[in-house]
Amino acid sequence: MKKSPVALLLVIDAVGLSTLEYLLSKYPGKVKLPNLSKLGLGDIALAPFRDRFAPASTGKAYAARVNQVSATADSLVGHREMMGVLDDRTYDLFPDGFDKKYLAELEKRIGRKTFFNKMAAGMEAIELNAAEHERTGRPIAYASKCDPLIQLAMNEAVIPVPEQHKIADVAFALAMELGIPITRAIARSYVKNAQGEIIRTSNRHDAVLPIGQKTLVDVLNENAVWTVAVGKTSDLVNTTYRAKIKLNHEVYLDPELGLRFVHAKKKDTNPFSIQGTVNALRAAHTVYRPKGTFIFTNLVDTDSVYGHTRDIEGALKSLEEIDRTLPLLTGELEKGDLLAITADHGMLHREDYGYHNNEPLPFIAYRQGFDKKLGGLKTGVCPGLTDIGNVVAQLFGLEKQYKALIKKH
Repeated sequence: MKKSPVALLLVIDAVGLSTLEYLLSKYPGKVKLPNLSKLGLGDIALAPFRDRFAPASTGKAYAARVNQVSATADSLVGHREMMGVLDDRTYDLFPDGFDKKYLAELEKRIGRKTFFNKMAAGMEAIELNAAEHERTGRPIAYASKCDPLIQLAMNEAVIPVPEQHKIADVAFALAMELGIPITRAIARSYVKNAQGEIIRTSNRHDAVLPIGQKTLVDVLNENAVWTVAVGKTSDLVNTTYRAKIKLNHEVYLDPELGLRFVHAKKKDTNPFSIQGTVNALRAAHTVYRPKGTFIFTNLVDTDSVYGHTRDIEGALKSLEEIDRTLPLLTGELEKGDLLAITADHGMLHREDYGYHNNEPLPFIAYRQGFDKKLGGLKTGVCPGLTDIGNVVAQLFGLEKQYKALIKKH
């Protein structure tokens, strides 16, 4: 079978370079990131932190600090910029909750009352209100501390998942109708385990602001490149993918890969996304896809589990586990295949919470079998994170079509 190109874009959520440097400054212990170090992560850290990275870079990868061009530090905005969408709009948070008229109309349309309506961290909102929600069947409505969105938390045993998804869709559509400036409405699905602990599940659903233009994913689809979303990327860059992979049960984890949970109560989901990425890479080289495969993966735990909770040790342990599993991914690459690694935003630790932060982000690119010149692929051509998409587009011979997309809203 003829060799077809494969590109994997791996987003390590919320680990901007200032965030990484902060985590290292607050953690005196040894941090083991040998694979990211070989790819040059230490080379783009500020000088005082470079001795924390070992071994030295091999010089075979491209590594740079890049700054997002779009105005808002947000998961949706960051991921979209990687796919060629620049957004100069700003979005406000809702510290006092949402307008009562909006919620009253929402309740009318979904046939259920809501309650709480305050700004809160995700787990905080659920833990405070789970008993009342489970008693009454009312969704827990709350505003995010870091993103311009409404969240509606619901127990899967109380409100079925399909109804949860419909509630989020209605909430978003109504917000657009009323001119409320949000980027998403999220159904935050959770369950309780045998010990009564709250576990958020991958059955969450994001109703998302329309992109309003073509993306790199669309260009790839139009040119018969197979596109795969792993994890939450399809919720953020909400366009058509040839395949979406969201694993959510340990039965799907191949024991031979040795994937591990970092969280003591297995609240992390990165093992599922790594497994899904391995699956996608293996399929890319065994299924006939003459124009190649693009895989877009998000590793969310450094944001949702350890970032907003300001768990410094947990975030670094999660990053170490990502580093440990990198050879599982690079081992599936064939000569000429591309691996790109970045982050969608940073995480600013304040006294009360971890907030999304606009800061320098890593852009690491490695092409199997080539040196840091990436086998002729050019870097530093497009603004901000759109340069990542441009490198991917070049691999598939679609640079011209991709660059035509890049314009501000």
